[in-house]
Amino acid sequence: MKNKIVIGSRGSILALAQSEMIMKKLQSNFPDKEFEIKIIVTSGDKDLVSNWNNSDKSLKSFFTKEIEQELLDGVIDLAVHSMKDMPIVSPEGLICGATPDREDNRDVIVSKNNIKLLDLPQEAIVGTSSLRRTMGLKTLRPDLQIKQLRGNIHTRLRKLDEGGYDAILLAAAGLKRVGLGDRITEELSYDLMMPAPAQGAL
Repeated sequence: MKNKIVIGSRGSILALAQSEMIMKKLQSNFPDKEFEIKIIVTSGDKDLVSNWNNSDKSLKSFFTKEIEQELLDGVIDLAVHSMKDMPIVSPEGLICGATPDREDNRDVIVSKNNIKLLDLPQEAIVGTSSLRRTMGLKTLRPDLQIKQLRGNIHTRLRKLDEGGYDAILLAAAGLKRVGLGDRITEELSYDLMMPAPAQGAL
């Protein structure tokens, strides 16, 4: 094994928190090795406009292809990424090497005045960029207005706080990993919203 292991990560607060968590686990198991996190800017970090309404591209590749290329080129040795955002098929030459303990896999509502999903006012504006979450919301509450919402966790929370939305849908795992679990209004049961496959896993 090399003496210095370089871990590739997106530069968002969540991505770095997740990468640092994995780095600490590796450091405890391999105290004689040096570890470093390298920030990689992906297409998804540059493009906050494209979504499933106006693009025929998979948004999953938006957040992985540059990281995968650096792995294939040998610039980095491993990468940490949310499994739910990974393409189903990895590029030739790459594998999912390990999956640490999974965090809470539920979706959550964060809303103004801590109002739960089913208690939101008629035609409330709810933010998400996920087709799965959108269809789930429309099934539960056909009256809701679904408004596109992109960006990292802090950007999405800021847009809610600035008044652009009545509520937003996020993954519990992300909020908890960056220490914002107290912002959660409601953890949605599986009966209300089925989470994405592998949500909460790295």
